[in-house]
Amino acid sequence: MKLIRFGAEGGEKPGILVGEKRYDVSSIVTDYNESFFENNGLEKLKAAIESGTSFPQVADDIRLGSPVARPSKIICIGLNYVDHCHETGAPIPTEPIIFFKSTTSLCGPNDNVIIPKGSEKTDWEVELAFVVGKKASYVEEAEALDYVAGYALLNDYSERAFQIEMGGQWAKGKGCDTFAPLGPVLATQDEIADVNNLSMWLSVNGKKFQNSNTSNLVFKIPFLVHYLSQFMTLLPGDIISTGTPPGVGLGIKPDPIFIKAGDVIELGIEGLGSSKQVAVAYSK
Repeated sequence: MKLIRFGAEGGEKPGILVGEKRYDVSSIVTDYNESFFENNGLEKLKAAIESGTSFPQVADDIRLGSPVARPSKIICIGLNYVDHCHETGAPIPTEPIIFFKSTTSLCGPNDNVIIPKGSEKTDWEVELAFVVGKKASYVEEAEALDYVAGYALLNDYSERAFQIEMGGQWAKGKGCDTFAPLGPVLATQDEIADVNNLSMWLSVNGKKFQNSNTSNLVFKIPFLVHYLSQFMTLLPGDIISTGTPPGVGLGIKPDPIFIKAGDVIELGIEGLGSSKQVAVAYSK
């Protein structure tokens, strides 16, 4: 299945994408949230679809929101592509680098990205994210995929001055409003033949800057589930974003490139669709 949420911001309803058509499943699903995943919502929805339950179609021009409701946490992995480490001059990590994005950074896949007040170094990062399907604590790596509900496209926007130059933790530059557009879909595991071999790309104003493959991940998803669950309980609906490949604005030599108002950022991952954000300046 490919799950979507549609409607105005704050009023999204759950749906599914079948081929190119969208359907409203709010008659049997309240929302794609912690309760849904915790109570076998995926299995129940699949059974309803297979039984031939009829769902109303949703118009193509209705806004898509994040395919999952605001979770308990958004966890990100830093420097998880070897060649991205090289472009930033950082050593390849021997253990995953973990940071958090605020849950208020979550937004729809095609919503505007807001350049934060005072920002001069807003940057892009195409990433493969996965969503936790059930409560996970001290999970063995061999069983880790049993805890994954599915996969989604995420743009891990970053304000590099806030992140790097202002001291403290990376979260300063990662959690700004609109800095985590997710989707368009959450694809369940059976939709993706090999999550470790998906092409991924990102362009700014039509120029491609990132062009890679999930095969280049340093730490794969089963290990990340295992590793993270040693330090915290992962709850159903939590979002984990696995890192970005090379081609971020910060890494461009000799002069880095950062996002300015009016820029159009487009990105995609094979099997997970594409998204498009227009950059706008912060205003009250």
